[in-house]
Amino acid sequence: MAAAAVLVLTPLTYTAEASVPPPDSGWTQVWADDFNGSSGTLPSSSNWIFDIGHSYPGGPWNWGTGEIAAHTNNPANVSVDGGGNLRITPLRDSSGNWTSARIETQRTDFQAPSGGVLRIESRIQMPNVTGNEALGYWPAFWALGAPFRGNYWNWPGIGEFDIMENVNGINSVWGVLHCGVAPGGPCNENNGIGASRACPGSTCQSGFHTYRFEWDRSVSPNQLRWYVDGQQFHSVSQGQLPADTWNQMTSHGYFIILNVAMGGAFPDGVAGFATPTASTVSGRPMLVDYVAVWSRGGGGGPTDPPPGDGGSAYDRIEAESFNGQSGLSVEGTADTGGGSHVGYVGNGDWARYDDIDFGSSAARQFVARVASGAAGGVSGLIEVRLDSRSNAPIGSFAVGNTGGWNSWRTIPANISGVTGVHDVFLTFSSGQPADFVNVNWFNFGR
Repeated sequence: MAAAAVLVLTPLTYTAEASVPPPDSGWTQVWADDFNGSSGTLPSSSNWIFDIGHSYPGGPWNWGTGEIAAHTNNPANVSVDGGGNLRITPLRDSSGNWTSARIETQRTDFQAPSGGVLRIESRIQMPNVTGNEALGYWPAFWALGAPFRGNYWNWPGIGEFDIMENVNGINSVWGVLHCGVAPGGPCNENNGIGASRACPGSTCQSGFHTYRFEWDRSVSPNQLRWYVDGQQFHSVSQGQLPADTWNQMTSHGYFIILNVAMGGAFPDGVAGFATPTASTVSGRPMLVDYVAVWSRGGGGGPTDPPPGDGGSAYDRIEAESFNGQSGLSVEGTADTGGGSHVGYVGNGDWARYDDIDFGSSAARQFVARVASGAAGGVSGLIEVRLDSRSNAPIGSFAVGNTGGWNSWRTIPANISGVTGVHDVFLTFSSGQPADFVNVNWFNFGR
């Protein structure tokens, strides 16, 4: 009853659009949600995952930010409004406990095409609250690197693009890049590389504004750019960061997140004290008209695989050049030659490499460059499978501690004879849940 009363009092100072606007000339729509639906219903579960509680399973508590609200899939916290908008509404109960919502796209493959541009955009009205009543409100529209899903401990190396952030009802939009290592590192973590500005025209809280992020691989060096209502206010160039840092955060796709946090490091840091406070009001929603992803130019859509696809089995195949994966993280490597490797590899993880050509003369050996700092008694198998993860391995080898996570060894294994072109799967199995190996590269031999 209290929540319902709050919602009645919410200012309805917005205008809705019925659908995603048509793309500008030269852009192709990759994905979108316009949040059209019956009032009080949840957003589409085919498009969105509902994050629940105070953390990912096994991940950092309070989502790693210090925020205090428990996220739910309760329509009072997250639902479409019947007018073409999504509402994410923080609510405080009679005991002072806050709930809110956080949703993320099912898709994790939003990536700039080689030689092209990716554009992620949303039209949003921030919670319409300011001053002391807004203390602790933290609405956000952002994207995380795909390797974070299922790992939850490889931030910030996998990359984070904060397209729109705001705290405490201030008339300002922040755009931030998180990358590298924390604390410190090339992206000045945990702050990131950021910029902010006031919303053009009406304040961020009193009206809708369009927030856009572009990942541009059509220029050299590549660029990341942030916009509000078409006006650029922030950019980061590939040349500003070490090559391994840039490669680590751009060698994979991203998923998109919408949420309203309450309290935490950012609003507390800006306020200079803990938020929310007794003055903070409940029930002011973030309104989202649409979220859309477009691409322009390049060799195809943002799901194009990284370089290395379809190569020879006998050339070195970089482990991070996978076409699909689960549970892996890409990191800069200290191995000879630099570059990157896949890490945090444990039981049940896998990587797929498409259209690897073994030729007409059978390959009978598999060689991989690996390192491990696993604890005593922790080891596992690296297995090679063809065309399906459910097919039997054609070969495998066991690996345990090599002397450290950057103490690299080149280890061979015999395999059943293979000819022709196949999708190659590396699968990882262990009798323990702990991560047991890093992989830099692999190839095959006759």
